[in-house]
Amino acid sequence: MTATLLTPPHEMIHLSGISWQTYETLLAELSDRRLRLTYNRGNLEIMSPSPEHERFKKVAGRFVETIAEELEISIEPLGSTTLKRPEISGAEPDECFYIRNIALVRGKKRLDLVQDPAPDLVVEIDVTSGSQNRLQVYADLGVAEVWIYNGESLVIKQLQNNAYITCTNSQFFVNLPIPEIAKFLQQAETMDYLELVKLFREWVRNQIGK
Repeated sequence: MTATLLTPPHEMIHLSGISWQTYETLLAELSDRRLRLTYNRGNLEIMSPSPEHERFKKVAGRFVETIAEELEISIEPLGSTTLKRPEISGAEPDECFYIRNIALVRGKKRLDLVQDPAPDLVVEIDVTSGSQNRLQVYADLGVAEVWIYNGESLVIKQLQNNAYITCTNSQFFVNLPIPEIAKFLQQAETMDYLELVKLFREWVRNQIGK
């Protein structure tokens, strides 16, 4: 097992040569800690989210909920629920949502992705780390769409043939120019939270002619 610090120690540690059993043990042992674990074929990232990261995560999740409200689309938000494909991949997304497959998971207290479908949409905030390892995990799990915000732009990735391709539109919210949401996320550090949500809601309504 080797360890490599990818960013300052308080942000992320990368470990290689980690068994699935060790990953499962760490999930249990660290369940009461504010840490995020991502496992990909023996490689493990342990991240301590920064206030900057959590701010964008919260706002991005609220934006997805606002879009769904205005478009009257049912969603099931499951936040940072641990998603696992045994022996291969595991991750805790920043935000995740069921949209098409709500009926298959509604009310479940535990998810088994061997039998249950993966979330339809995952939102990732990459202001302090890259998402490449997590994209491989989400492809393994079968997540249909991933939105990635890096502090400047919002990129849409859709799963095709077990790999992600960059797209200009969301398959779930087809009437909205999703990449434009970046300009609202960029205001998260300077604008009042509820005022920003209100401004964003007005933008959504203008886009859909409501």
